[in-house]
Amino acid sequence: MTETVHVQHAGKARRLVAGRPAAMLAAVMALGVVTLGACGTASSGSTGTSAAAVPAVTGSGNLLAVATTSLGAILVDGHGMAIYRFAADSPGHSTCTGTCLQYWPVVAAPATLPASLTGVNAPLGTLTRSDGTKQLTVGGWPVYTYAGDTTAGVASGQGKNLSGGQWWVLSASGSPVTTTAAGGAGSTSGTPSPTASASTSKAGGWA
Repeated sequence: MTETVHVQHAGKARRLVAGRPAAMLAAVMALGVVTLGACGTASSGSTGTSAAAVPAVTGSGNLLAVATTSLGAILVDGHGMAIYRFAADSPGHSTCTGTCLQYWPVVAAPATLPASLTGVNAPLGTLTRSDGTKQLTVGGWPVYTYAGDTTAGVASGQGKNLSGGQWWVLSASGSPVTTTAAGGAGSTSGTPSPTASASTSKAGGWA
């Protein structure tokens, strides 16, 4: 039978149930441990989530690329179109203006150049043209595409002597490739109709 004991403390009467305080205390302590454990688990989970790594955003990888062709490994733009260097130019200076640009559109430079591009070993830079537009340079030289290349997978401007000088595709290191697929030294034949832009994506592929 449960025994009730009256205790006088600080002027107030309190009733204790004999045999119960120890059991009740143990139950309260156990409940506290469970509660603290649950809180600790939730806190740990939150910390782990906030510390998760977020993948870094990288710069564009398709400004230039390397394509394997009958001329060897050459540089192409993001649409797979061959890019060219004009022999009449010089590092940091373009002599292709006016009508020349209708046949040989410039490769525009992005606001921020990528730190590196897979397979491209040549240093990239930016040239400010007389009209204020930015042109990409490879190894210091301005680069262009050719209006006669109507699809990716061709380099019909290779070795042509037009607009006052010869035009050459570039190797992965940025050096001009001065041979043609047929082993010739270039020609002036096959001049295309001029175009205002070569920035439209084209289908096709390198053989």
